Amino acid sequence: MAIDKRVVRRVAFASVIGATVEWYDFFLYGVVAGIVFNKLYFPSHDALVSTMLAYGTFAVGFITRPLGGVIFGHFGDRVGRKSALICTLVIMGISTAGVAFVPTFEQIGIWAPILLLSLRVLQGIGLGGEWGGAVLMAYEYAPPERRGLYASLPQIGLSIGLCLASGIVAGISRLLPEAAFLAWGWRLAFAGSLLLVVLGLYIRLKVMETPEFLALKRSRRDVKIPFVDMITRYRGSVLLGMGARWIDGVFFNIFAVFMIGYLTQRLSMSRTEALTGVMIAAMVMCFFIPVFGRMSDALGRARVYRWGSLICGLSVLPAFWLMETQAGNTMAVWLAIVIPFGIFYAMVYGPEAALFAELFDAEVRYTGISFVYQFSGIFASGLTPIIATALLRVDGGKPWYVCAYVVLSALLSAWAAWAMERRSKNFAAVAAVR
Repeated sequence: MAIDKRVVRRVAFASVIGATVEWYDFFLYGVVAGIVFNKLYFPSHDALVSTMLAYGTFAVGFITRPLGGVIFGHFGDRVGRKSALICTLVIMGISTAGVAFVPTFEQIGIWAPILLLSLRVLQGIGLGGEWGGAVLMAYEYAPPERRGLYASLPQIGLSIGLCLASGIVAGISRLLPEAAFLAWGWRLAFAGSLLLVVLGLYIRLKVMETPEFLALKRSRRDVKIPFVDMITRYRGSVLLGMGARWIDGVFFNIFAVFMIGYLTQRLSMSRTEALTGVMIAAMVMCFFIPVFGRMSDALGRARVYRWGSLICGLSVLPAFWLMETQAGNTMAVWLAIVIPFGIFYAMVYGPEAALFAELFDAEVRYTGISFVYQFSGIFASGLTPIIATALLRVDGGKPWYVCAYVVLSALLSAWAAWAMERRSKNFAAVAAVR
């Protein structure tokens, strides 16, 4: 039975709004980690050590995301996509707003980073269950020939969320003197999360469960423990998915998280200018994500993803060269961020949701794509700012070891996408023979 196009659009819009709220909450922490938390919660005589400690708590959010993916993936596959998404949105909102009220190290000592770490754990659990459900709502409602496009729409939530996070922090930073910004200004961005959560809940509550999940329940094809079924029946899909995910996690966190500290500390760019460059790239990304999502419908998900991985890997070299040689030229530095991050990265992130969704059948799909995305994120995403900061020191402040790290990640993901493409063709050939 055909689904009303207006319903599909409403579902896609709800997914975008919900994903935007979740990503704003999650990346706001990353944006602030290298410019505030390193000073107020992890004080040290060595600025590099303080920054790495702050990025360490950022990484904890990625470590707990697989736990959220397994928990909410289970309920999403057993109870429903919509119910799981309501819970994740509430968890993210409460934990993010809580950061605004955590006293500093100077005020309560070691309890300050402990409280910060605890809230980051809750953020990770919330987002771990959010991403899979948001993209599945759009994917499972969409017509089969346009699933790449519709599944890419919630992905825009990442770029909008990052744009909001970096833009709001940049705006507050520009309006307030340094002392006021560090004392209380940055807290406004976290407290404002509650308003976004209320908006997200209002829209999400109006959306019905996906037709594919309802059909699954009617036919009683659901499994008792989706995680166990995923591990036993879809081991190859899980491994290939995690390999493909690598460049996404590495590339994003190099440009969205590590880049802010690199520009302000290494190239002496102002905090506002660095954040503005990331914000512009995020705005550009909003337009290119659906372009490459639609392209995956026409050319194949794995093919677009494979070429996107290679292009991302190659682009990091001229990008860092331009930043190193044109450090005093703000427009040139922004260009070195916007083209690779705003355009090339969308070639990976646009088709990714549909690519991963098609690795699993409906009865374990929520669990499967959540686990693939979140577990690989521990290493590909969470550790990247720490690894890149360490590589920068080893290379005497030069970024070339960082570039090599990105290139190797791109090669791994391109190979995994190629293997997916080959496997898909083999399955199609077997089906044709039968």
